[in-house]
Amino acid sequence: MSNFIDKTFTVIADILLKILPASKQEKQAFSYYRAGMSAQSEGKYAEALENYYEALQLEEDPYDRSYTLYNIGLIYGNNGNYSQALEYYHQALELNSNLPQALNNIAVIYHSQGLNALQMQNQDDDLDMRNDEYLELAKEFFDKAAEYWRQAIKLAPDNYPGAQNWLKVTGRLVSEEYF
Repeated sequence: MSNFIDKTFTVIADILLKILPASKQEKQAFSYYRAGMSAQSEGKYAEALENYYEALQLEEDPYDRSYTLYNIGLIYGNNGNYSQALEYYHQALELNSNLPQALNNIAVIYHSQGLNALQMQNQDDDLDMRNDEYLELAKEFFDKAAEYWRQAIKLAPDNYPGAQNWLKVTGRLVSEEYF
């Protein structure tokens, strides 16, 4: 099914490139972006990054650049490089604040870091940090996650039921206006 969708996307993209009024540079940027998406869907992350970086060199439209930056963030996040993923998600949001998926992914990273801090609290035999320091660190990460999830839910109220539930259960829901 995924292969059918990829092929359909490629056919539609080729048609759009031929009929839409766009400069040669815009068409080339889109071609790199499309090649990046294809490589990413096949798990060829290095190739995808090369294509995305080429697309960024050519693409001038902030909206289109935001999606390229977002996809780069996805690759870094999938590879466990969370600091770089966060950097690219934030760059994408600077260009396009209407990206709930970037906000969600930022929240997921912070939530995961909070869980890791709690886990470290239970595993630290050296007691380099005291238990209350781990708890405080976890709270900070969870608060950041909540902040980004609230923003994502405000933009896409139906997309993140797990996040909505977590916000309610943890008392981090600021307002019922989203529901």
